[in-house]
Amino acid sequence: MGVTASLRAPVQSSVEKWAWAAVIANTVIVLTGGLVRLTGSGLGCPTWPKCTDESFTPHRELGSHGVIEFGNRMLTYVLVAVVVGLYVAIRRWAAATQEQRRLALVIMLGVPFQAVIGGISVLTDLNPWVVSLHLVLSMLLVATSILLVFRVRGVASGGLVRAATGRVISMYVVLWVVVYLGTVVTGSGPHAGDADAPRNGLDPHVMSHVHAASVYVLVALTALLCFELRKLPEGRLALLLLAVELAQGTIGFVQYFTDLPIALVAAHLVGAAALIATGTYVLLAIVSATQSAPAPQTSGRRPA
Repeated sequence: MGVTASLRAPVQSSVEKWAWAAVIANTVIVLTGGLVRLTGSGLGCPTWPKCTDESFTPHRELGSHGVIEFGNRMLTYVLVAVVVGLYVAIRRWAAATQEQRRLALVIMLGVPFQAVIGGISVLTDLNPWVVSLHLVLSMLLVATSILLVFRVRGVASGGLVRAATGRVISMYVVLWVVVYLGTVVTGSGPHAGDADAPRNGLDPHVMSHVHAASVYVLVALTALLCFELRKLPEGRLALLLLAVELAQGTIGFVQYFTDLPIALVAAHLVGAAALIATGTYVLLAIVSATQSAPAPQTSGRRPA
């Protein structure tokens, strides 16, 4: 089904594709935003919403940094097109629920809001705390897009996994702590986005160890989850999450011991988005399985 047809007469499969496109587009914008910072192009366009005080586009004096920063801003319009397409598809899909329509609206409105936060980061000369918020909001949009994918699919399971519900919720909370601490580490490190950009004043080596400790907790919780679900279909999802965590952790350790090469830091950013996406799906799958599991039956006889 072509793009026009998927908007004119959407069906479940086409709506799901639009939701996945939102996941991918939000992940790509995380990558390109990271490349802006990693190449020192964070202030390539020194103001916002214009690139300079006189023009929306960069001039030759801004060099490659201006081109890179402006290119990232232009990609935001691609993301806008994707989320608007998603919203239109959901609105025109006859089987759409109110929850699905609300999620699509949140995703669509979240993108311009995210752009405003990006503009504030430029206007504050890349304040590391604002830049951290900028990344976290992108991760929230990834998570919300995954939630919409899950709702459109209508995934449900009859597996009785009530004992795992508390574990998966704990795991998911720790997952977000891991991602946020990663942004704090970045805010203390060398890749500031510009030579004159401020840092958060924390010791990057200490914060790296704090971040690593949270990763150990996350991996331990996920490993326990895998053990609890080993005989259930959701166990495969938990194993996938564990694999993503181990891959992301490996990249993190290698980049730390190799002085943060740009390619590995960029891969680590994409890995963070993949981690949020996978973790969100695992959470939804297990909670859904718990809610759809049949209640234990009683014989109706009184105990002797």
